[in-house]
Order: sequence, then C-alpha cells, then structure tokens
Amino acid sequence: MNVAEVVSIITGGASGLGRATVERFAAAGGRVAILDLDEEAGRAVANACGGKALFVRVDVTDEASVQSAIATVMQHFGAIHVCVNYAGVGSGPFKTLGREGPFPLDQFQRIVRVNLVGTFNVLRLAAEQMVKNQPVEGERGVIINTASIAAFEGQVGQAGYSASKGGIVGMTLPIARDLASFGIRVNTIVPGVIDTPLIRRRPKVVEALATQVLNPQRLGRPEEVAHLASFLVENAYINAECIRIDGGIRMQPR
Repeated sequence: MNVAEVVSIITGGASGLGRATVERFAAAGGRVAILDLDEEAGRAVANACGGKALFVRVDVTDEASVQSAIATVMQHFGAIHVCVNYAGVGSGPFKTLGREGPFPLDQFQRIVRVNLVGTFNVLRLAAEQMVKNQPVEGERGVIINTASIAAFEGQVGQAGYSASKGGIVGMTLPIARDLASFGIRVNTIVPGVIDTPLIRRRPKVVEALATQVLNPQRLGRPEEVAHLASFLVENAYINAECIRIDGGIRMQPR
C-alpha cells in the first residue's frame, strides 16, 4: 500500500510517536484520523496537517467510544486502510513486592487495560471495516501495533508494563494468521528509548540511557519510528513481525 493513497487511523496521534507518524503520513499525501483523548493537542495537530487530518476524541479502552470513532472516520473518509496503535500508558514505579506492599492490582489492571486491551479493541474494529475494501494486489489493510523492548527486557518495577507490551508481541502472529485470509497484514513496532517530551523530563535518565545504546549512541527520534511505520505500510511482504528499533540497546535490570 502507498501511504499517499490510503486512509489511516492513528491512536495516540496527538503527541510523541503518534504525532510524528500523523505528520509523516499527511505530508506524504495520505488522509489521517487522529484518535486521542487530548482534544486540544489533537485538534492542533489536525489543523497543522490541513484537510488531510481529522481529530476524533476516543478512549481506546471503551468499546462504544471506539465504535463511535470508527463510524466517524468512515463517514468522513469513506474507508480505513491502515491502523497504527500508539495509545498507551507508562509504568508506575511498582515492584511486585516493595516497601509499600504488593504491586497495586488496580494499577496493574489499568496498564494492561490501556496498552493491551485498548490496542486489541481498536484493531479488531478497524479490521471489521478493512474487509470492506477492494483488494489491491490481494491487500485490504495493514495493522501496526506498538510494543516496547520492555516486552523482552523489562526492568525492576516494570512488571505491569512489560506484561502489557509482551501481550502485544504475543498476539502479533495469531492475529496475523486470523486476518490473513482477508488480505490484512499485522506487524508490531518494538521501540527502544525514544526522545519524547515525557522522557525529557528526566535529563539524568536520558543521559544514562543514551550511553547504553550501541550505535548511534543517542535516543531514538519519533521521526525514525514514523519512518518504520511508513515502511511497514508500503512493504507488502512484511507480515507477522515484531521489529525492534532501538539502536542495539539491551536494557539492564535498573
């Protein structure tokens, strides 16, 4: 698929990796729906992209909210060809058993609900619309999810976050198999430490992490992740893959 010729929905598109991908897809000529909770930021990104982008407020964990958002996108653009899932939350500093007691169950459930269940909630409803597309060389749609290197090398205090991202890695292949007969591909981006406003709040942590990256010895850029997302849309022979984009870093326990 050519990014310039399709309609994409991008969750978490108001900031960070999502925003970079919205901007790249729109600059290429594609039409993009930004699905996010942050209405002010989302509308600002959509306005900056001109008529190529539409903002729709959505809670990815809520079935009715996502159904409504999908219906709005279909009404506005008439189709959905690509779904990129970035919406998610980070991990609180909770050990399985710490000084304050065991990992708060409600926090564990919240992380898994947003990152894992929210991702699946969106992609299943997007796939329902993708099957209506006329196939182009056998292809009707592309789904791209976002995990994390924490899925493989979770640090101390990341049990909930690693579980949620490990779940995304684990469901990549079976979902790709489920949707293969419809002509829908499914891949997962596995970012390392990316330079976003959230991580920039901790400059000492940024400096320490940058030195752990093999080459280039710096944090990743959101634009680099957006480039990978574009590549995954356009290369029809990549399917059921989890692709690390991390400069070769392997996270230490702390």
